[in-house]
Amino acid sequence: MTDDLLFSTFQLKNFTLKNRIGIAPMTRMSSDARSIPRQDVFDFLVRRAETGAAIVYTEGIVTDYESSQGYPGQSRLLTKPQIDAWREVVKGIQNAGSLAIMQMFHCGRMAWPEVNPAQRSIAPSPIPPTQDNPLTQQPYPIPEEMDAFDISHVINGFVETAKGAIAAGFDGVEIHGAHGYLINQFLSSYSNQRTDMYGGSLAGRYRFAHEVIQAVSKVIPKDKLLIFRISNWGIADMEVSLFADQNEYQEIIAKLNQEPLDAISVSTYDFKEKAFGTDKTMAALSREVCDKPLMICGKIHDRGSAEEALLHADIVLSGKSTLLNPNWLTDIKTNKNIPPFTSDQANVAYTTEIIL
Repeated sequence: MTDDLLFSTFQLKNFTLKNRIGIAPMTRMSSDARSIPRQDVFDFLVRRAETGAAIVYTEGIVTDYESSQGYPGQSRLLTKPQIDAWREVVKGIQNAGSLAIMQMFHCGRMAWPEVNPAQRSIAPSPIPPTQDNPLTQQPYPIPEEMDAFDISHVINGFVETAKGAIAAGFDGVEIHGAHGYLINQFLSSYSNQRTDMYGGSLAGRYRFAHEVIQAVSKVIPKDKLLIFRISNWGIADMEVSLFADQNEYQEIIAKLNQEPLDAISVSTYDFKEKAFGTDKTMAALSREVCDKPLMICGKIHDRGSAEEALLHADIVLSGKSTLLNPNWLTDIKTNKNIPPFTSDQANVAYTTEIIL
């Protein structure tokens, strides 16, 4: 590896990235009653493009007006006012020479019924997280087990949100299948104890992810990107391994490798950690069974960690560092000593405070 790899170009489908660095998708709670974020949140995304990031992700955008929302103040991309608002942000990101990617997700059992229009939380199985909801300090409710209508309805929510992203001019869409949210809940036997065709074997548990990917891919133009995000940890019950072992994880990655995806984004809590009792990282295990471009994130905070993360990935994503340091890309280019930020420090993302 040369010192210049991090700032070299990379070909991602028909796009030439100006470097290998992206702004990770981060949950925000800044939207108004129209599910449109505050202007300062929009401005933050454009500024990160202007300071040099090759890819700028949106915050996680929830996929329907019924049961997908897990946090107050989340954004949607379904209505004309929402699409019009995001269109201006996309133009700003693209004018800075960066790609704009919309991430979408459904919270499933992590949903907070009180903030959902239908007052529901739904999941593969009626199994709540064991930990309390940190926002309410109360136990998560037992979710309703999804039936065939719910599954079809939720998939349609992903499709319609993807259509909204394309209408807003985004360069691509990412399906969020990580962090213990709905798609991840189907993939993991920890949260999926169904006995129908969406449960049981790995093939059954993978079916929902497959159907979402296939449905969304049909509305993504050939010149746009479709990406899938995966992790082995969840926002709730973080200590639980969501996949049984290396073989199960690699089988899922191998299945994703056969899907009409342009990249796979592997989200870790720490990219250096060895996974499933092996001497290999999540990125390395993914690379063994995947020939698609790989993105990696998790405690990438300075030039050294970014370059090390590229040993088994093509693109690095950073969240907390890019959130809290507006000059982060300049600082790593000059190899400045940059200490990592903590999750508590990043909680500013969920307040009304303006982040430069």
